[in-house]
Amino acid sequence: MKKPTIQVIYNNSCSICRLEINHYKKQNTDTIQYFDLHQDLPEKFGSIEKSKLIRKLHVSDGDKIYIGVDAFKLIWSKINRYRFLAKLLDYKVVYFLATYLYEVLAFFLYLKNRKQINE
Repeated sequence: MKKPTIQVIYNNSCSICRLEINHYKKQNTDTIQYFDLHQDLPEKFGSIEKSKLIRKLHVSDGDKIYIGVDAFKLIWSKINRYRFLAKLLDYKVVYFLATYLYEVLAFFLYLKNRKQINE
């Protein structure tokens, strides 16, 4: 069994976040570990404020932390059926549009879930 190469921090209390991550979990990749931000997190995420973790998806690969669209790109690159999405993000126009769309959606999800910051 391969050692997980990336770690995903997500908000399991957010129904949309949970739905998406559970879908990724079913892809049977052993190169990804998933952590709910409301549980014990790996040490490298300890210094990141909970409000930032709730606001955007965070993924680590070694010592580097990826956020938002870059985090999704990394996840997709590890899942066979979604590698094409990761490659699409190599195009500047697609990356720009995806980033803009992600920021809008993430903002509204943050508004929906911000009460969890102090929980």
